[in-house]
Amino acid sequence: MSVTINDVANEAGVSKSTVSKVLNHWTTISPETTARVEAAIAKLNYTPNSRAVSFARQATHNIVYLTNLNKDTAYRNPHMFDIMCGVHHELSAQGYSLTLVNTSEEHYPGEAVSQVITSRSSDGLIIHGSAVNREIAGLILDTGFPHIIIGHPGFDSRLCWVDTNHALAGEYAAAHMFSCGYKDVAFIGERKTDYISAQRQKGFLGGMLDRGVHIPASRLGFTDSTRQSAKTVTLSLLQNGNPPRAVVCENNTLALGVISAIRHQQLHIPEEIAVLAFDVYPYSSIIDPQLTIVDINVYDMGVQAGSMMLRKLENPELLIQSYTTLPVIIQGESTVPL
Repeated sequence: MSVTINDVANEAGVSKSTVSKVLNHWTTISPETTARVEAAIAKLNYTPNSRAVSFARQATHNIVYLTNLNKDTAYRNPHMFDIMCGVHHELSAQGYSLTLVNTSEEHYPGEAVSQVITSRSSDGLIIHGSAVNREIAGLILDTGFPHIIIGHPGFDSRLCWVDTNHALAGEYAAAHMFSCGYKDVAFIGERKTDYISAQRQKGFLGGMLDRGVHIPASRLGFTDSTRQSAKTVTLSLLQNGNPPRAVVCENNTLALGVISAIRHQQLHIPEEIAVLAFDVYPYSSIIDPQLTIVDINVYDMGVQAGSMMLRKLENPELLIQSYTTLPVIIQGESTVPL
């Protein structure tokens, strides 16, 4: 059996693209890595074919943004478009185009990624976290294709990703509520298995505990991510004879249900019960009273992802696993600072 470029990459402990770049005499590859690849080539007596030699020359100056575009995506995941705008801003400034590819109609997991990689229609992939699974991860890592995942993939891997620190956002929520004097606080989140909700809850509980306040399990509400479910869960907290002094909502949709429950009980915000929510989108501007928000600039997150994509193209061996963009408190009318 003939020796392939993959065999050389495995022998040298590098990616396929790195072997190709050594063959094409790229100056961005370190002398140490070049020597290791050349030693592997000599040891295996590898003769490169034309495809291997041209692998690293096919610069398209195009980056594919891969995501799930099911119906109602704009409603369910409005942040994605702000992130995409940030990515486009950064890449276009460097002469790159951005192509949007939909994964929702794939015939098998990883079909879109496989097509992008094999067609060489793109220099790299930026993949929204909602479209990532282990099959896609394996395909990307096996080929060494330049990539950035938007959001933590939810499992340990050598994937390159950029995310916001949701636990830190939860700590910001705790710091704000404590500074306002709210110590008996309920947290209304999504399903227990939801990664972002769990991280925000973890940060909030830890932040309160650091300030000497223990939030009991009875003050934690879990929903099916809908407004009606949030209303039902909140009503059970408000009707038990010992309602909390404040409620933290994991997102805007849940906040709609929480406020509906508060109004059902004829309680006044913030005089009788305070409310804080995460994220500006999609409803904070229409909720009355204006919510106090823990927000993250996801447009800037997209800019950072675009910048890291460019760094990855320069150095395919670079492992990027980073949190970017700090949360910020936007003071509204639903909490009252001391």
